[in-house]
Amino acid sequence: MKPVSLIQFLIEERRAGRINAELSLLIEVVARACKRIAVATSKGALGGVLGNAGSDNVQGEAQKKLDVISNEILLEANAWGGHLAACASEEMEDPQPIPDMYPKGNHLLLFDPLDGSSNIDVNISVGTIFSVLRCPEHVTEPKVEDFLQPGTQQLAAGYVVYGPATLLVLTFGHGTHEFTLDREVGSFVLSRRDIRIPEQTAEFAINMSNQRHWEAPMQRYVGELLAGKEGPRGKDFNMRWVASMVADVHRIITRGGVFFYPLDAKIKAKGGKLRLMYEANPMAFIVEQAGGAATTGRERILDIQPAGLHQRVPVFLGSRGEVEVATRYHREADVAHA
Repeated sequence: MKPVSLIQFLIEERRAGRINAELSLLIEVVARACKRIAVATSKGALGGVLGNAGSDNVQGEAQKKLDVISNEILLEANAWGGHLAACASEEMEDPQPIPDMYPKGNHLLLFDPLDGSSNIDVNISVGTIFSVLRCPEHVTEPKVEDFLQPGTQQLAAGYVVYGPATLLVLTFGHGTHEFTLDREVGSFVLSRRDIRIPEQTAEFAINMSNQRHWEAPMQRYVGELLAGKEGPRGKDFNMRWVASMVADVHRIITRGGVFFYPLDAKIKAKGGKLRLMYEANPMAFIVEQAGGAATTGRERILDIQPAGLHQRVPVFLGSRGEVEVATRYHREADVAHA
């Protein structure tokens, strides 16, 4: 079968009436920017891109050099094409307007330029996550409130994982699809169409070092997994944890599993660990379109009405069966304590 390039795939989506020309261009531009980031990450120490940048991002986290480089690559690539009204980055406090010298489009782009960047220096897979929203009508200078749309309003979402292969996983709300970067040709090629996450799994990803801080229903749920065949679940579970959300989610997209970053005593005041707009919403959209589920442990992530550009939430996503069990335990605990 003849390979299908990303550009051909986008043209087919346009012909099917699922996306318009502007959204198609936006995805092409993001993909091209991610190819540049892939080159930068692959050079490692030889490119002088490892280590800290000596600055903090808006989250108060130390920025890696590649965080800053990746952010600049995405901003620069999306400034002049006429497909965006504005964009927002996890690395910046406020949205970035499109320079006045360039035409503006009808879309808003949100991105985490380099997810899992704490893993860069040890050569573990990192990635880029992005989400696309429609700019509200008659808005020419988008403000923060124009970005605060629930995840159900996303027009597209995707991530790129920079690993042994560079992979783009993409959804427009009509299934989840994977593209592999052919480095010799320089283009993304469709490698899996209509990905489906198995409903049941025996693999989970969680940071066990936080266990003592978890809420009771999370303690109960993971305790049952660890009890294995002799426990109430009646089967053995394996645990995986990369500490790079893109890598952990891609494993689930590939072979099933569940990923948890629950609420705990350390992060309760912040509302959670992961960012709703830059991480939770796009990943929830991708996972749901692949037949999985995504909640905060209490409600569907995509239904949340955002209150802030950098809002944080707990995240439970992956194989539907296990997400539903963990979510049910939290809801039952809430009812019991009501």
